Amino acid sequence: MFSPTITTFWDATFATGDTWDGAEGFTLAIHPDRDPLRLVEVLTYPDGTVAAAVSPAAAAALGISAGTSLDAVSFRERLSSAGLVLHDPDCLFYVTDEAASVLSRGTTPDHVRQLTSADAALFSRFQSNAPADDLEEAYVELDHWSVVGGFVDDELACVASAYPWRGAALADIGVLTLPGFRGRGLARDVVRSIGCTALAQGLSPQYRCQPANTGSRAVAAAAGFTYFGQWELVVDTPSGD
Repeated sequence: MFSPTITTFWDATFATGDTWDGAEGFTLAIHPDRDPLRLVEVLTYPDGTVAAAVSPAAAAALGISAGTSLDAVSFRERLSSAGLVLHDPDCLFYVTDEAASVLSRGTTPDHVRQLTSADAALFSRFQSNAPADDLEEAYVELDHWSVVGGFVDDELACVASAYPWRGAALADIGVLTLPGFRGRGLARDVVRSIGCTALAQGLSPQYRCQPANTGSRAVAAAAGFTYFGQWELVVDTPSGD
């Protein structure tokens, strides 16, 4: 259903090292080479199954060794007891193989185009007109690997940007539409365009948003992306330092 680029990336995260099945659809991996900035990761799939990966340091803090009997609830209880707090989750969306084929054959609307450094003034005005919280959450930047703008008349009303994510062949997409121009399909159009660019460069487009952001989830669906799962991350050390 999804490109091997996607499944191989997540398998390397959750199916490498000492791995075993817990109870009620829970799986756990202790990965000896995990990035010290990613002590714990959790991925909840649409069917409710949960995969977790931990570093050896985190496993020790949690009192876990290979074969420890756990389910998702008891694992989260151990995280809480150890003072390891999962950051707010992200919903992950990708295009299926079928959707990628459709996306690659699409045409770019006249009101959408690539942005370059020559558009710095336009982009600066766009940023000044955007709510600060929206800018922080969307993380759209003119110096990213690819940047696409959606225009209304001559005004830059919507921007999507993407960058290679975590050293993998995944293009992580952020998108932001100015409040006065929402509801016109601009976000859908720029996400489709930048997704097509990613595919043409051999990257799998990745769309992330917070679960409560229903508008952003709707954009992902409208652009042809399918929900893959909910991803959570702990970046604190077991000691809290």
